[in-house]
Amino acid sequence: METMNRRHLLLAAGASALAVQPVAAQSTPAPVDVAGGKYAPTGTVAGTPLTLNGAGIRFRVVVRVYTAGLYLTARASTTEQVLATPGPKRLHVVMLREIDATELGKLFTRGMQDNSPRDEFSKSIPGTIRMADIFSTKKRLAVGESFSVDWVPGTGTTVSINGRPQGEPIREPEFFSALMRIWLGNNPADNGLKDALLGVARPANSGGNPQQ
Repeated sequence: METMNRRHLLLAAGASALAVQPVAAQSTPAPVDVAGGKYAPTGTVAGTPLTLNGAGIRFRVVVRVYTAGLYLTARASTTEQVLATPGPKRLHVVMLREIDATELGKLFTRGMQDNSPRDEFSKSIPGTIRMADIFSTKKRLAVGESFSVDWVPGTGTTVSINGRPQGEPIREPEFFSALMRIWLGNNPADNGLKDALLGVARPANSGGNPQQ
């Protein structure tokens, strides 16, 4: 009887020890490394959690210009899906070389015009002028500097440079759609970057429009 009681005590002690063992924490996904820059696997815009849909490098001929990452509320693998995805969205860009910000703003305007339906671009003109003013004020973007474009339904598009919002949101929804088409339209700035943002495998320097 004494042996049986001792066995019961040992089993109970073992069960108690197992019960208090800490549960292993789930591993956090590592940031995505793009040309040395880190893109977090998740983000938050207007209190809404977003997930990195894809990230890649913008090449101009063979020169690396910047990296870009697209954050959405749900996975999207086509331009149409990106634009139709509900909730906030973010495109984050980090410079890999110094560039004239005024010239960059002009190239973005041209990219919007080349990739957007005429009526959509017409409605986005006030926002396009605002964006050009934002970049002309900045003058130059140095290596490592960044800008983000955040879309929040009911609020509009906020352009931030180095994490600082630049004025009031641009309210026309057509502006954000036209802006996204710079990278995701039929005549994108870089085909390889487009596929990377959409999570489609393709060699990094696959060409694109050298003018954007």
